[in-house]
Amino acid sequence: MKLIGGRSHPELVNRISSHLEHPITEVHQVSFPDGEFFCKIEDNIRGDDVFIIQSTCTPANQNIMELLVTLDACRRASASRITAVIPYFGYARQDRKDQPRVPITARLVADLLETAGANRVLAMDFHSEQIQGFFTMPVDHLYAYPVLVRHLRDREISNLVVASPDAGGFKQAFDYSTMLDCGVASVSKQRKNASEVTTMNFVGDVEGCNVVLVDDMTSTAGTLSAAAEVLMTNGAISVIAVVTHCLLNEKGVSRLEASAISELITTDSIPDFGLKSDIPITRISIAPLLADAITRIHGNQSVSSLFKI
Repeated sequence: MKLIGGRSHPELVNRISSHLEHPITEVHQVSFPDGEFFCKIEDNIRGDDVFIIQSTCTPANQNIMELLVTLDACRRASASRITAVIPYFGYARQDRKDQPRVPITARLVADLLETAGANRVLAMDFHSEQIQGFFTMPVDHLYAYPVLVRHLRDREISNLVVASPDAGGFKQAFDYSTMLDCGVASVSKQRKNASEVTTMNFVGDVEGCNVVLVDDMTSTAGTLSAAAEVLMTNGAISVIAVVTHCLLNEKGVSRLEASAISELITTDSIPDFGLKSDIPITRISIAPLLADAITRIHGNQSVSSLFKI
């Protein structure tokens, strides 16, 4: 087995390597003055089972291109199998044609990965599960809930209710509520644009409850903030947001600080980029989960047991 780390999230690569007790293969990676990326695998990987770890987060285009170039290098070096380990899959929100003359970029990225040489993909919490169908190669789609639910259980939050910030995330909220043995609620929304939403309806009972608001990702925090306001209006005592992929920018941090959300719990699927926030942001590492999945894939074992809590 060979582990190759991309440049998007070296901290996570090191955590996975440490958990596996397996060294990272040395790779010479450099960007030329014009922005072009070059890499050279310093070790012999002929006939090896290679895992390339790269989150395609900000800057998405650069990180995707670096992943593609590294895949091509491994393919041309005659690796026996190449698995792209993508903790955060960029462009996942562009997964359908919801307007005339727009692309399905998530499918395009899937095609590029296959063309570059990936034989398998290991990813976590796609924005929509149907993205798995964009690939013709095997896809191991993990969920972050094993580590997030364990953390919430350890907190022993009283009068707990899990809520979804939009109708599309209700299934996820229901799954969390089942695992946490608590009630479930949902807020529906109508989006104005990429960063603003208008909240419409609320279903459930959160009177006198502590609410955990779950979502797969947040960047501008518009959906979470609007949903938290509705929950507090309907009698919630407190609101904690739980998201897998924290893509917060400065606007998102400001909006989060001005909202009714008292804490954000997320994973280290992407770097924190050094953003400061007045509200606590708790990061739970998914490195052990990804490391276990890598071990099972390498040993041709089932990964389904990783979904159990």
